[in-house]
Amino acid sequence: MREAYHVELGQLAEELANMCSMSATAMELATRALLDTDLGLAEQVIGDDAKIDDARSSCEEHAYALLALQAPVATDLRTVLAAIHAAESLERMGDLALHVAKAARRRHPNPVLPEQIRPYFSEMGRVAVELARDAEQVILNKDIDQARSLEEADDEMDDLHRQLFSVIMEKDWSHGVAAAVDVTLLGRFYERYADHAVSVAKRVVFVVTGRMPGYAEDEDV
Repeated sequence: MREAYHVELGQLAEELANMCSMSATAMELATRALLDTDLGLAEQVIGDDAKIDDARSSCEEHAYALLALQAPVATDLRTVLAAIHAAESLERMGDLALHVAKAARRRHPNPVLPEQIRPYFSEMGRVAVELARDAEQVILNKDIDQARSLEEADDEMDDLHRQLFSVIMEKDWSHGVAAAVDVTLLGRFYERYADHAVSVAKRVVFVVTGRMPGYAEDEDV
């Protein structure tokens, strides 16, 4: 009975890891749509978002079934509770990629980003996708050191976000208010995406150590 239960916990972890992969792919494609003014990729991300929502629902149903039928304690209980919270963060990551794709679609056929801003979003997209891929490995391997290393990548995202904001605030910004608003919102989407990826990794630290690392409360997307 216990062996079957731990198989179920393993399957739950695989579901979460799959959500990480889906969210990473969504942000990768959304970033390409943004940078390349690619309507087809934007539409693909928008259409696929429902799959991430469905994956969250499936993961939560699985977790609640384990709570109800197995009454887990200690590490097992932490695993199930962490899965529920992580699934929420992963769905929000998908939503943030969706927002990026919708911005690309809304401005099509015109580019969303001024030329001088494009390198920042290229880097922010790279960091975001790497964070999601690393979170996937953390879930599968329960690697505490790798989980903690995600905070360093998140610091890189924060630095990029600050640099981006400083460019918008410069006196010689010549792209108008609408472009500044778009860039500000998009930068925030990437920053929040990274924060959620770190939150997922911290849930794994909680499962393994029994202690939840300090972090800012998640905000609504």
